Amino acid sequence: MSIGKSPEDDRPSTPDTTDDTRTAGAEGVADVPDNPEDDRPSIGRALQQARIDAGLTVEEVSTSTRVRIPIVHAIEEDDFSRCGGDVYARGHVRTLARAVGLDPAALVEQYDAAHGGRPSPTPAAPLFEAERIRPERRRPNWTAAMVAAIVAVIGFVGFTLFNGDGGGSRSTHVAEGPAPAQKATGKPKPPKVVAPPPAPSESAIAAAPKDKVTVKLTAIDDKSWISAKARDGKLLFDGLLLKGDSKTFQDDERLDLILGNAGAIEIFVNGKKVADEFEPGQVERLTYTKGDPEVG
Repeated sequence: MSIGKSPEDDRPSTPDTTDDTRTAGAEGVADVPDNPEDDRPSIGRALQQARIDAGLTVEEVSTSTRVRIPIVHAIEEDDFSRCGGDVYARGHVRTLARAVGLDPAALVEQYDAAHGGRPSPTPAAPLFEAERIRPERRRPNWTAAMVAAIVAVIGFVGFTLFNGDGGGSRSTHVAEGPAPAQKATGKPKPPKVVAPPPAPSESAIAAAPKDKVTVKLTAIDDKSWISAKARDGKLLFDGLLLKGDSKTFQDDERLDLILGNAGAIEIFVNGKKVADEFEPGQVERLTYTKGDPEVG
């Protein structure tokens, strides 16, 4: 027995685990992710996996959505630089999501969160300059043609009357002596001018025969760039449709359309209005055939 040492000092010491427990607990709390959504796969990875699960190839997705193959590959690699801007990237993401069976709204929301929010609509024409072939033909100016026709008819009538009066006065001098006085007949009435038939209106064109496909586009809320092609690939129109303007296209079998700002366009197919849920700034590629108004 030692002096100054109590029996309690001979007991085995136990490690103080209080600090380790607190430290481990703190580290465990730090490892919990603040935002569970950060664990979501990227947009490109989600689209690629959904396409593979659906048994589809990139070529099949490109054919069904009309999004070019290089752009599909780029989006699946989370490269949106080839889309031409945020407006078109959002439209491509929405279109591809529908094709592979994903929720378009969720992926578009994920894209907006990663790219600074929803962008404002931008002009679509520079994106598709490679598809332009030639400008639209100008329509004939029927008003100017009608005025020119009226002036020509009046001039011809006046010239005929003037020559007729001179010839009549010369024919009266048959014998010597004073010529008999002519009776006052008054001014001749000008012939009735028949105006040329007016150009067919948009409503008349919309009532097309059943053996053709006819599409009428009207910019209701805003301007929109549009492109229209016939079945044989002929470009019918490529340009900007201003607010309040309309364009009507017709083909024997099929019409292919691209709408740069689909939310601003009202569509009539074969005389029937097509119900749509397009958003402003949304890019849509549509195909219509005889017997629609459903998308071909």
